[in-house]
Amino acid sequence: MRQTAPEGRGPVRYGPPAPEPDLPVLPGLAAILAASAGRTGVEPPGGGPVLREAAAGYWWRRGLRTHAEDVVAAPGAPPLLLALLAAHGGDVLLPRPCPPWWTPQARLLGRPAYHVPTPAECGGVPDPYALLETVRRVRAEGGRPRVLLLSVADDPTATVAPPELVREACEAAVGEGLHIISDETWRDTLHHPHDTVLLSPAEMCPDDVTVLCDLGAALAPAAWPCAVARFPPTAPSRADRYTDRRARTLDVLTALGAVVTGPVAPAAAHALDEPEEVVVRAARAAALHGRVAAAAHRVALAAGAVARPPQAGRHLYADLGPLRAGLAARGVTDSMELENHLTRRLGTPVPGGHRFGDELGALRVRFDTGPLLGSDEEERTESLGSATPEELPHVARALNSLGAALEELRTEPASPAQHPDGPRRHA
Repeated sequence: MRQTAPEGRGPVRYGPPAPEPDLPVLPGLAAILAASAGRTGVEPPGGGPVLREAAAGYWWRRGLRTHAEDVVAAPGAPPLLLALLAAHGGDVLLPRPCPPWWTPQARLLGRPAYHVPTPAECGGVPDPYALLETVRRVRAEGGRPRVLLLSVADDPTATVAPPELVREACEAAVGEGLHIISDETWRDTLHHPHDTVLLSPAEMCPDDVTVLCDLGAALAPAAWPCAVARFPPTAPSRADRYTDRRARTLDVLTALGAVVTGPVAPAAAHALDEPEEVVVRAARAAALHGRVAAAAHRVALAAGAVARPPQAGRHLYADLGPLRAGLAARGVTDSMELENHLTRRLGTPVPGGHRFGDELGALRVRFDTGPLLGSDEEERTESLGSATPEELPHVARALNSLGAALEELRTEPASPAQHPDGPRRHA
């Protein structure tokens, strides 16, 4: 019998952790958090004015007109997405594959969630024609598709959707009456920001897109949960308090008690203001993970796997389908068994594609680059300061271990009779 989770733990609780940078906390942010530790007051639901003003400035600098009244903050992206879906109602459409924490939010609300295939060149954004066909089929079966979730800088595939694809997908969604929730959590982790064009759906469809961003990806430590959402400033619904989705989102957050903690709020606002220390760290971390992800990509291709070149984030999504024969010889025939095998082999979580909505029979996995940076803070700090981190001894060893784990899948395992010391005898 296959054992995929420790006894007493459900599939959501056992779900894969988000890729973490494993880098030291910035001294400036740590100092602000420490100075705020004595705060006894709580942030109001949706965030206080200082935090919301900082978030508005963050989006202004990215070309999206935003004011504090257009922003809502919450203690992390999952509760914020839950509130957004509750506020909009209807069935949910999302790309395949997609972040592992998206689907559980829809299921918690009892909403049907339909996966739409993505094109060959990227993940995160559904193929426009497949989207239209899915909407048609869902409606024919009595469904009520209302929301499209997408991510232009994607986890798990680590790709950035081309602007023309984003435009076509958004036009198709809006034409069918769908509201778009654009998860732009990873937009500040581009490996080559000067060579990669990232277009927010909110730039093209300003009245039909809500933007979601979790600070834990680039601006603040993941252990300090804070996420912000930007609502369309001029959407017609904003004029009616009974249909205002921002107000309904605030109602849900209030009912959940989902508020940003008092000490975290000032640190999050400081990070959203993007002082030089935060900007420099984010750029250095993105470059570090980009170089290590590129090295891991080369290792995967050399072993016979298939993977799109990573462009953002801290991960690599690989298809080990070409190694199916060697995997089958080891009793690995689906992504659940592949997850178990590689997690044991590498000693670090290697979530299978089924965690991201991919077919169980597809042999796909997400490799995170954080564990490749070093085993302690000293090694990770050294990786952050290196221009060629992939050449550092501890990073090279980790990459070699990854390569060895994949290379051994190209051949069938040795039988006892083929053991170098001869047949093993049993007492």
